[in-house]
Amino acid sequence: MLGNFTYHNPTKLYFGKDALENLGDELLKYGQNVQFIYGGGSIKENGIYNEIMEILLACGKNVIEDGGVMPNPTYDRVLKGTKLARENCVDLLLAVGGGSVCDYAKAVSVSAYCDGDPWQKYYVDFEDVTCKTIPVGCVLTMAGTGSEMNGGAVITNTAKKLKIGHVFDSDIMPKFSILNPEFTYTLPVRQMVAGVYDIFNHICEQYFSGEDDNVTDYLAEGLMKAVVSASRKALKNPRDYEARSNIMWAATWALNTLLKKGKTTDWEVHMLGQAVGAYTDATHGMTLAAVSLPYYRHILPYGVKKFKRFAVEVWGVKEDGSDEEIARKGLEALESWMRELGLTMNISDLGANEGMIEGIADAVRVMDGGYKVLTRDEIVKILRESL
Repeated sequence: MLGNFTYHNPTKLYFGKDALENLGDELLKYGQNVQFIYGGGSIKENGIYNEIMEILLACGKNVIEDGGVMPNPTYDRVLKGTKLARENCVDLLLAVGGGSVCDYAKAVSVSAYCDGDPWQKYYVDFEDVTCKTIPVGCVLTMAGTGSEMNGGAVITNTAKKLKIGHVFDSDIMPKFSILNPEFTYTLPVRQMVAGVYDIFNHICEQYFSGEDDNVTDYLAEGLMKAVVSASRKALKNPRDYEARSNIMWAATWALNTLLKKGKTTDWEVHMLGQAVGAYTDATHGMTLAAVSLPYYRHILPYGVKKFKRFAVEVWGVKEDGSDEEIARKGLEALESWMRELGLTMNISDLGANEGMIEGIADAVRVMDGGYKVLTRDEIVKILRESL
């Protein structure tokens, strides 16, 4: 049975080949100083940087460049960004890139005028935002995280070897996001498939919780089937606009807070994957892929009904055998698709080793919304099985 909930998402989306044409109108809603945030420089190679800079200058903006944001943004990098924002009295943080750049922008937004240590406040104590914040806008160049339409900001503290996400309230969600699927064409295949699995696992994290037959589960199943279908087409032809647009649109809906309504949600795969990422700095989607199957096989006996439904409705497994046998065939189908994409299936291939297991286990945040609350011994067992 669905419980009581409130749904509010204030992000305005512009989607399609001409989406960037709307950036100028959005920029005019904010003050003169714009912090232009981007990653390693690929937007300079593919021409997106020049397109956006022309629009910024045509709108009379004073541009403060903040390039070089890493794929797993660190807390030290966030502090540099907050200093830049404060010193230049920034009116808008414009993030151009993938989820890491968008997450970084949101972290800068809530940290620039924070009293005290932002890491302690937001990533240890998980407090609400009470200070002045800076509006965020996004131009997406990689589909996966859904950060363009949510309040999440995942940051790595390298000194503490922790990678933690804080989901801020709707006030911190991007004010607008521009999504042109063509901007994702030049991504290396490895990045594309990592994003695809991130999308899929976001849906799973919300789907594998509760036993209720509700609307959200049907939405989740439809999204999962769409991601599988589109990923196969994009793998054959990375410039298939329909496939890339479906991947991008699914990414947004996978984590814009809609699917979690009426669900307890799990998120333990993300906690395991982020802990691995804190030690290895590996690509986020790949860390999720490497820990997913050992985790799901471990909790399957506690959620057989939903895993069976997953097998039948998403993968078309025939209802032949016991519920658990059918459910396990669903995980076999998931594994087959993951290998088809070329995902990394073991954390050792990402740089983890036996000597790291205890430390990684200490960095895993235990969640209580799934079918089984893990003990530390179980976490260590799953991590070892992921090697």
